[in-house]
Amino acid sequence: MPRKPTTVRIDPLAQAALENLSRVLKRPMNQLVNEAVKDYVGRRSREVEHDLEATLTALRAYRQRDPHFKAAIAAFVDAEARLGKEDPAEGKVVIGKLVNGQLVEERTIEGASPLQTEIRRLLNAS
Repeated sequence: MPRKPTTVRIDPLAQAALENLSRVLKRPMNQLVNEAVKDYVGRRSREVEHDLEATLTALRAYRQRDPHFKAAIAAFVDAEARLGKEDPAEGKVVIGKLVNGQLVEERTIEGASPLQTEIRRLLNAS
């Protein structure tokens, strides 16, 4: 495969070290950079692959323990019921329009979203 010219910006200290290494080894800087990039990409690819395999293994193990996510759903419902309006992740729903990059509120709804309200209604059987 033909080589493709690429522009990169190198830290001045790294550039000086690369030039010095090129002189000492009597090898072109381009060759040294190519070797370094191949080495880095190979090493990092193995690390990323290992991380992805570990994540996949953990996910498969979780799915075997809870194939229909019943425990996860139960934990979600429990958190909704326990935290209620004190849930720090809820925030405030704002309805409005974006005009010239600025939000112009039509009205503000305190508390939960319609979905959260329905979940609370079902949990409280009201």
